[in-house]
Amino acid sequence: MKQIAGILLIIMSVLISAQEKKYSDQELKQKLDSIKAEGNLLFSHENASWHSGDLISQNKSVAGSVGTYLTYKVHDTIKTVFLNREQSLVLAEYSFKNNGTKPVKENFRQRKLNNTESGINKVRNTIIPQLSDPKYEVGVPEGYNLNIIILPLNEKYKVYLIPGTSQNGIIPFGNDYLFITDGEGNILSNQRFHSRLIPAITQMENGTTSVKTTHSHLKTNPFISATDICTFKLYAPLTKMEEFSVYSPALGTYMTYNYKKDSLEKTKKP
Repeated sequence: MKQIAGILLIIMSVLISAQEKKYSDQELKQKLDSIKAEGNLLFSHENASWHSGDLISQNKSVAGSVGTYLTYKVHDTIKTVFLNREQSLVLAEYSFKNNGTKPVKENFRQRKLNNTESGINKVRNTIIPQLSDPKYEVGVPEGYNLNIIILPLNEKYKVYLIPGTSQNGIIPFGNDYLFITDGEGNILSNQRFHSRLIPAITQMENGTTSVKTTHSHLKTNPFISATDICTFKLYAPLTKMEEFSVYSPALGTYMTYNYKKDSLEKTKKP
């Protein structure tokens, strides 16, 4: 029993020391720059998916035949392709640059999936059934949905799940996940960034408009997340908000992101 107690004390001390790790200003800046870059990458994918979805729904000659879509990066271009119901052919392809709202190129010539598309599609089809396993605690509150973003990671893949909603006046923070899979889409590790959905209300019932919002993270997740940044960049332009903050109890500081400046900084107050 003493041996077990000793092991537990060692584990707890490791966890506490990890949560209380101190960062120099330079280390913190490097960490925040990395998170911001990942957030911008996620946003570029979701931005293309959003606008491509609007465009394909307006294309009556193709929309009725579409099964699913894939979004991925090629050099400086983000492509969204729509597959047929059998997932054997690409029916439409939209290419975006610089996070534009209009594609720089559209292609409706039917073709087979290329290697990149086949790989991403395999991962998508493999991971989705795994997400119903209760151990991952993946849920979707009423009025919301989960969007999937798949990023190649050497021989593996990063699979993000971020919330979406069609409700007006809400920025859907929280309920976001990251899975690392092998090349086939089998889950190797998983991370949940928030313990729950944290909807930021931007328009009150009395007509008051919010211009800033903040939320806190658990000590086990001390940093602002790339999913936070992606979500804010998607929804903030539909509101009066320009920035949001996350308070980190583990670090004893706020981290504030401004989407118009694309700036992420440590701040004393939100």
